[in-house]
Amino acid sequence: MAKKRPQTKAERPQLSDAEIPVVGAREACPCGSGRRYKACHGRAAAHAATELVHRPFEGLPGEGDWVALRELVPAATVELPLKDGLPEDVPSVTLATVLPMAWPALRRDDGSVLLGLQNDTASGDISRDLADTLQRALTAEPGTPVQSRRAPADGPRLQDLLDPEGAFEPVVHSGFEFWVPDPENATPEVTASLERANAAAIPTVKLTGVDSAYWCETPEKNHLRWVMPYPEEQLLDALARLHAAGRSNLGEGTRLVGSFRAHGLTVPVWDLPSGVTAEDVEKPAAEFAERFAAALASDAPLTADERRARGGLTNRQVTLS
Repeated sequence: MAKKRPQTKAERPQLSDAEIPVVGAREACPCGSGRRYKACHGRAAAHAATELVHRPFEGLPGEGDWVALRELVPAATVELPLKDGLPEDVPSVTLATVLPMAWPALRRDDGSVLLGLQNDTASGDISRDLADTLQRALTAEPGTPVQSRRAPADGPRLQDLLDPEGAFEPVVHSGFEFWVPDPENATPEVTASLERANAAAIPTVKLTGVDSAYWCETPEKNHLRWVMPYPEEQLLDALARLHAAGRSNLGEGTRLVGSFRAHGLTVPVWDLPSGVTAEDVEKPAAEFAERFAAALASDAPLTADERRARGGLTNRQVTLS
């Protein structure tokens, strides 16, 4: 009787972790292990999806403006310089607060790229999600939007792709006409989306004399929202010193009312009378910046009045993200 030959399994090609594509959690892992993706190479991706990066824009030029454009400013654009330069067939890369139809990115007919900032992201690291969208937009077919997806856990971040020495200079717009280079040929869907976005946009102006401060107009009163890149505890102490001394306002009829937390930075907010324009607040804001710098440098213990002022400011703090 002939002997049975030992059965051998066919050798599977070995893939590195970087080559394992992202699939559904309950699908078989593409590495060939026979296990579901969530129990194999999907573990790292799941961890990346839930691990929140507290300051996703830290290390980028204009961190405060990145936060403002993500959370506070309706319509703005910024030209983005890439660390390795633009590909030959990509004339420009532009960050936009919002894109039509809430697209994550768009490769225009001329090859230029628009990257949307105010979109839901799939992981806890906005920077990694945006970098993944940007990379896909650079190679997308001209004239097509880029859809959202879960970024690979080991993918690059914006800090890896953007020129660290490049300027970050937002241009604030009164509406979203920058979406449509040729309005006559826009699709009905884009035209309708443009009309809805323009109707909802709050008039906003970036101050020129101080960094990352934005004036906005609402029906009842105006506001100044100022993103500040200082440690929160130190910043609140400085604001409390000024508030207790009656020096935290920006002129007659203005009032420091509280602050937001957003992406690891603190955003103090002032109420302004309806008649106070962005131009009107430029000089008071510059003067406040000098008072604030002096208060920030103080390491003296807070007085009883300053502690009460700090408590009031803390109670009026709201976390956006």
